[in-house]
Amino acid sequence: MNTNRIFEDLFVLELANNHWGRLERGLRIVTDFSRIARFNNVRAAIKIQLRDVDAFIHKDFRARDDIRYIKKTLDTRLDKGAYATLVKAIRKAGCIPMATPFDEKSVALCEELGVDIIKLASSDLNDWILIEKVATTKKPVIVSTGGSSLKDVDDLVKFFANRNIPLAINHCVSLYPSEDHELELNQIDFLRSRYPDNVIGFSTHEFHDWTSSILIAYAKGARTFERHIDIDADGIPVAEYCSLPEQIDTWFRTWKKAVEMCGAPGTRKRLPQRREIEYLDRLVRGVYARHDLPAGHALSDDDVYLAVPLQKGQISCRELMHGEVLLHAVAADAPIRIDDVDSPYAHNDQLKALIYSRGL
Repeated sequence: MNTNRIFEDLFVLELANNHWGRLERGLRIVTDFSRIARFNNVRAAIKIQLRDVDAFIHKDFRARDDIRYIKKTLDTRLDKGAYATLVKAIRKAGCIPMATPFDEKSVALCEELGVDIIKLASSDLNDWILIEKVATTKKPVIVSTGGSSLKDVDDLVKFFANRNIPLAINHCVSLYPSEDHELELNQIDFLRSRYPDNVIGFSTHEFHDWTSSILIAYAKGARTFERHIDIDADGIPVAEYCSLPEQIDTWFRTWKKAVEMCGAPGTRKRLPQRREIEYLDRLVRGVYARHDLPAGHALSDDDVYLAVPLQKGQISCRELMHGEVLLHAVAADAPIRIDDVDSPYAHNDQLKALIYSRGL
C-alpha cells in the first residue's frame, strides 16, 4: 500500500490568523471555501492552528502589546469546544480536517479532535520535543521547510521513515508575503531528487501572481499545495499573502490546466492520442514500385521508391526490408501492399489490420 497517497493532489487551505479567534468567522470561511473545493472537484484539507496559549506564552510577557506575535496569539485564542465545532464543520463540508499544533498539549488535542493530518510549521522543523510528540500519534505529517538547513530536513525525513509515518515535504519560503523573485521554485527539483520516497509540495505566500507559480510547481513535480485563506468580512483587512474564495477558485482551475498540459507522469512514456497517430500516419512515406515487378521477385533498393501519400494496406518505410519476395506482380508506380509481399507483417492478422486502417 502506498501510504503517501493521502498527500497526492491535496490542497491545504490554512485558516489565516486563526480566523481572528471568531468561531462564526471560521465557520463562514469553511462554508465558502468548501463550496469552491466541491465545485472544482478537488481534495482539500482545511487547517486550523492549535496552541495551549496559557503555557505557550510566558506569563511575564502576556501584557506586551508591542510584540505582535504574542498579541495576535492572545487575541485569536479559542476554546476546545470551538475547535471541535470547526473540525466537525470541516468534515461535514467534505474537506479533510488538519491542524498545526505548536506545542505538545495541542498535539494531544489533535488526537482528541480526530484531525486526519498534522502539519509541522517551518518554525518547528527542528523542535524535537514537539516532533517526538507528533510522531506518537502515527498520523501523516506535512512539513514546511522555510528557513531550514539541509541537515534539518535530512534528520526529519530519516526520523519519520524509521517510524513508517507518511511525510510530505513542502518547499516553502517563510516570507509573508513573498515577492515572485523570492519563490525559489527550483528547490522542488532538489527536494524531489534528494527525497524520492516522499511527496514534495509547495507552500506559498506570494501575492502578485500565484497562478504562474502553481503551473510551474506542478510541472516540476509538486503534488500537494498550501495557501492561507481568508474572507473580506467584519471590517478586518485581508493580509496580502491570503487568498479570497474567488482567488482560490482561480488557483484550483489553474492547477487543472497544469495537469492537463503536463499529461502523463514523468516516470513513464506517454501513450500517443489516436488523433496524433492518424495525423503522423499521413506524413509517413509509402513504398512504390520503381518499375514493373514480377511475382517471385526479391526486392532491392533499386526496385522501389518512397513517397507520400501512404495508402491503406500499403507497406511504409517502417516495414520495408531488403530481400522481401513479391507474392504478386506490381506495376510501375503502384503501391506495394502488405498482401503483395512475403513478410512477417503479412502473417500477423493484428498488424495487417493496423496497416489497412491507416493511410488514404
